[in-house]
Amino acid sequence: MIQMEKKNTVKRIFDSIAPKYDFLNHLLSFGVDIYWRRKALKLSGLTKDSILLDVACGTGDVAIEARKMGVSKIFGADFSHNMLRHFNRKSQWIVGNNFQSVAEKIPVKDLSVTNITIAFGVRNFYDIQTAFNSFFRILKPAGKVTIIEFRMPENKFFKWIYTFYFKRILPLIGRVISGDTEAYSYLPESVKEFDEKIKLPELLNNSGFRKIDAYKLSFGIVQVVIAEK
Repeated sequence: MIQMEKKNTVKRIFDSIAPKYDFLNHLLSFGVDIYWRRKALKLSGLTKDSILLDVACGTGDVAIEARKMGVSKIFGADFSHNMLRHFNRKSQWIVGNNFQSVAEKIPVKDLSVTNITIAFGVRNFYDIQTAFNSFFRILKPAGKVTIIEFRMPENKFFKWIYTFYFKRILPLIGRVISGDTEAYSYLPESVKEFDEKIKLPELLNNSGFRKIDAYKLSFGIVQVVIAEK
């Protein structure tokens, strides 16, 4: 029941904020979100021969960056129909099909992609371990999953500033612009809970991934975790 409630809540939130999603992402991160995606993709070692599945693809910013790097075979999956509509509107030139799916049950055949990316979406999975099992199944040997996710900074002073911004400023701006009262309160709450309870390397290891590297960006407020099959 809890998993179903989370799934429905996440879908409702992202369907609601889809029209303002890009603008708010860039505004609330001061544009640094562009750097985070670009850096993560470079760390992933994508090439023109990569076959990329972008999970929780949102409106397609990761896919667009990957295309700029020469990747031509790109597919997007997201649970929000409205997010996919905006993805298709922005990214009609991307080769591949975008489809509606939860990460836990991706309708893609085994051993079919070389890379999977998830940018700020793992927090929203209703069963992270099952999702990672699914990723392992569909990746080719030596394939990589690249996760970009928020985390709480370790420096006490910066953590105080970060927490104040996340709890006081961000929800207010997000609410005013998006018109959704719940969406930008959910973000700081989910980041704190995720940081306290979820250990990404451990879960990836449980799913069979062996080579796992973790990187911290922007004073530790963002983590990039790359796991190889």
